[in-house]
Amino acid sequence: MADGGKTNAIETTAEVADKLSVVQAIKAFPAGDRFLNRELSWLQFNLRVLEEAENPRHPLLERLRFLSISGNNLDEFYMVRVAGLRAQCDAGVEILSDDGLTPLQQLTQVNILAEKLMKKQQQVWASLTSELRNEGIWVLTASEVSQSEFEWIRSYFYDNILPVLTPIAVDPAHPFPFIPNLGFTLGMSLKRERDGESMVALLPVPNHLQRFLRLPDSGETRFISLERVLTMFLDELFPGYKVKGSGVFRVIRDSDIEIEEEAEDLVRVFESALKRRKRGRVIRLKVEKGMSKALRKNIFTRLGADDDVVVMVDGILGVNETTQLIVDDRPDLLFTPYHPRYPERVRDFSGDIFKAIAAKDFVVHHPYESFEVVHLFLRQAARDPDVVAIKQTLYRAGAQSMIIGALIEASEAGKAVTAVVELKARFDEEQNIKWARDLERAGVHVVFGSIELKTHGKVSMVVRREKGKLLSYMHFGTGNYHPVTAKIYTDLSFFTADQALARDANKMFNYLTGYIEPLGLEKLVLSPFSLRDSLMELIDREIEFAQAGKPAAIWVKLNSLLDSKIIDKLYEASQNNVKIELIIRGICTLRPGIKGLSENIHVRSIVGRFLEHARICCFGNGHGLPSRQAKVFISSADWMPRNLNRRVETLVPIENPTVHDQIMGQVMAANLKDNDQTWVMNSDGSFEKYELEEDEETFSAHHYFMNNSSLSGRGSAIGENAPIMPLMAYGLENS
Repeated sequence: MADGGKTNAIETTAEVADKLSVVQAIKAFPAGDRFLNRELSWLQFNLRVLEEAENPRHPLLERLRFLSISGNNLDEFYMVRVAGLRAQCDAGVEILSDDGLTPLQQLTQVNILAEKLMKKQQQVWASLTSELRNEGIWVLTASEVSQSEFEWIRSYFYDNILPVLTPIAVDPAHPFPFIPNLGFTLGMSLKRERDGESMVALLPVPNHLQRFLRLPDSGETRFISLERVLTMFLDELFPGYKVKGSGVFRVIRDSDIEIEEEAEDLVRVFESALKRRKRGRVIRLKVEKGMSKALRKNIFTRLGADDDVVVMVDGILGVNETTQLIVDDRPDLLFTPYHPRYPERVRDFSGDIFKAIAAKDFVVHHPYESFEVVHLFLRQAARDPDVVAIKQTLYRAGAQSMIIGALIEASEAGKAVTAVVELKARFDEEQNIKWARDLERAGVHVVFGSIELKTHGKVSMVVRREKGKLLSYMHFGTGNYHPVTAKIYTDLSFFTADQALARDANKMFNYLTGYIEPLGLEKLVLSPFSLRDSLMELIDREIEFAQAGKPAAIWVKLNSLLDSKIIDKLYEASQNNVKIELIIRGICTLRPGIKGLSENIHVRSIVGRFLEHARICCFGNGHGLPSRQAKVFISSADWMPRNLNRRVETLVPIENPTVHDQIMGQVMAANLKDNDQTWVMNSDGSFEKYELEEDEETFSAHHYFMNNSSLSGRGSAIGENAPIMPLMAYGLENS
């Protein structure tokens, strides 16, 4: 490890034998008993998201938002993960997953669980629309439209919809058109009135049209779906024809991107790949249940869709688009608006971010504290005459990015600016290409990393001339430089003037720009070089402490855990009586609570108003947890093979006492205390909502952080010698 974490203890022959016996006992468990399936674990996560749509403690429109999120998640899952499984099946790949399943076996089980999830989505939609009606928000059927509303709809249809529609007849002279990814289309079987000739016709719906039209105010909030509007005017779209049957369908295509390793111009290669993505093979075809069998068969055949990709939907297609029903004029049905705090520490120095960092390291906890501090860091750097250079990684920055503006401003001011723009940020590739070109036009030195690796680490480095020498100021993040997601993702922004970390970060940038391997790192740990090995060493040290009779504990907070090597090491730690608490928001392929394997491992997941996103790990270091002697780290990496093998990621040690106390004793402790939004994982991969014990008070981590300032950002408001957060109240002291 960069911080010299290896122990110098010499193991005896007996100790080595004992260790081998534990490892051998773990390996004796069949793969399916040791690991859960990655894809099924993800679907379990999306079921937890969907469950929040039924949570009566959430405002009604926020519950609708959870339904929409579950729909969007499922679409992306099929576009990428299921597309990958189908490609493996088609290629005859028989490589087994960690849990011992072939691609075909995985695909079969995925479709079964996904069908359960989709049925539940429709049940939730039916329930929510009923509750919305009780609150005066209607999604109307055609028969419920009043005469005055019909006249308004007719006018709107002719002015705003009809001009962009293209009715398409399907016959030998008019081949079946290409339906793009997520394309929404109305299919019809028609009969010509003058001679009884049958015809199939399609009405593709342009994606810029609103899915739900809000009707003029009548004292209630009334919507009608676009597909219902279209069916109201089919006779006028196809005069001289009688509509025998109709129904909508929606196509999901393979949207993964493969890039050839020998590509010379990454930007052009990605632009070409993005065009191919839109024409990927059909992975899922969702069809309205009311569509006639003959019409369905015609469409399936012409789309080249296999039977096993077709799903009949009894309800609404495009669940993700229900977010359009979330209206701002019903604040009583939304979460109370939350306005992030601005850290007092920065105010103490009259907004001078560099003076604030120089005085002491601090953490900004998003979304509870303002992302504006990150903007300030780069904006002030751009305008500070003493700043000579800025180096920045960019994975996702959003469509309206002040970060990009600050980098452009800095370059135009004559500073040396380097931006590492990651083109392989899935579904943000086009935006990142645009930013790269804007930055290059401003004179920024833009690099794209390499074909083999994604640059996923979140690092910003500002080099400043002070008293005749150069000093660096650093920002390390657990989340992206994205102002929108920073309002809903729980992440940490760590600001430091630690020059050892700065030297290490500079080596990371030199690797990204010049392939200079980052040798001799002092504190920072990087993948793909040493991150997995460092984590394994830290777990090994806890095992050694436990074997020596000392307290041994590990706390970890991640989005996903599925690296088999690390999981086996955690099993080994569990068998050596190391107490392990895991907070895993999404995928977890570790099986907790299995006798002889993982009795000492507990896994929980928090799903609520904000999306848990920070990556944190704490190791007791011979003192248990929580402890001021513990080793605490923040990271950009989940514990997944892709993060540890194929990405440039950071693991940052937290050494400042106040920041150390905040991350371990406030952030992690509150997450472990949460009993309001927590799901507890069973050994079979299922989750159960945490049940309060008798007389146990409800505690929400999100609510706590919304109402309590973070420790390291308080500045003079709390004092430098503030005690560690009162962990006694959490019942977590010295586990």
